[in-house]
Amino acid sequence: MSASVQVPKSAQALVLRKSARATKPVYHDAVLEDLPLPELNTGQILVRIHAAGFNHRDHWIRKGMYPGIGFGSILGGDGAGQVVASAQKNDPLLQKRVFLVPMRGWERDPDAPESNFYILGGGKITPLGTFAHYVVVERDQVIPTPDHLDDVHAAAWPIGAVTAWRATMVNGQVKKGDNVLITGIGGGVALLALQLCVARGANVYVTSGNADKIRKAVELGAKGGVSYKADDWPAQLGALLKKDGASSLSAVIDAGGGDIMGKTSGLLKPGGRVVVFGMHTAPKVSMTMREVLKNQKLIGSTMGSKQDLLDATAFLAQHRIVPIVSDVLDGLDSAPRGFEILEHGDHFGKVVIRLVPDSDTSRVFPAKL
Repeated sequence: MSASVQVPKSAQALVLRKSARATKPVYHDAVLEDLPLPELNTGQILVRIHAAGFNHRDHWIRKGMYPGIGFGSILGGDGAGQVVASAQKNDPLLQKRVFLVPMRGWERDPDAPESNFYILGGGKITPLGTFAHYVVVERDQVIPTPDHLDDVHAAAWPIGAVTAWRATMVNGQVKKGDNVLITGIGGGVALLALQLCVARGANVYVTSGNADKIRKAVELGAKGGVSYKADDWPAQLGALLKKDGASSLSAVIDAGGGDIMGKTSGLLKPGGRVVVFGMHTAPKVSMTMREVLKNQKLIGSTMGSKQDLLDATAFLAQHRIVPIVSDVLDGLDSAPRGFEILEHGDHFGKVVIRLVPDSDTSRVFPAKL
């Protein structure tokens, strides 16, 4: 085995444990534990995690709202750090900064996973998660971190990136000059969708229930936005489009569900696409003959393939995109604060735990907000 550091026998991690309290609704425990590290087998590497990103999925797992929960597994699907040991002699990955591929079972098929698809962190299939100081992982399941990102911002990238890329570029087919609506701006996926579309050269409009979030989105390149709390928000959006000389939307990127087709059909061009990657507002989307006659398309969109993530990362590096980070917390013992932030939902961007306090942050120049 080739190694650049003394390989530890164990590592501290944030482990999902079934709640010992009979509360309704349930809220399972996230417990700091010292877990043994397995020996490196052929094809495996040891990654020292420098930063790990929260996703709403982590919060939903603790609330018992996610399928396939695995008690005893490590939480967290997003993580970035450095390769410190390898089972391969003279491995070129040694000392390289990388982030983990957060999912398994979907390599490159353009339509759907090739096999049983799952995400790291909190599940039954694997105990592996990123809320840990060290992880053992297959060497083909990491991606080199682009040079312009520090580890904190790299940890804010993978899950949101592959979801946003698939929603906008693969299913939404966004191209330069398109007019695109992104609903619910402020969450990690929606913000990355905004950044990707702006970098592509699209004209982006947003909705939010918070005027400050709309303002920040405009500073990131959005043309404008409206409050979804207003009953006439589609008419307000139509006025914004008209003011900018635009006749219609090419695509809607949505995480709300509900009546998104009905509210945007009048603004969406014939053949336009509504891509739904979540249903936070309502668990279904209605489609009527009105949309059928306009050849408007309703497309469900989830996380994507490893190839999608590679494509998204190449695009990020080319355009020097910096994921938006709302809060940086120090140490795994700060995880309770991270879950509180997710619960309140007022953040703008990703919440990240920094596990290595002195990790280099000099490379990155985040957009001013």
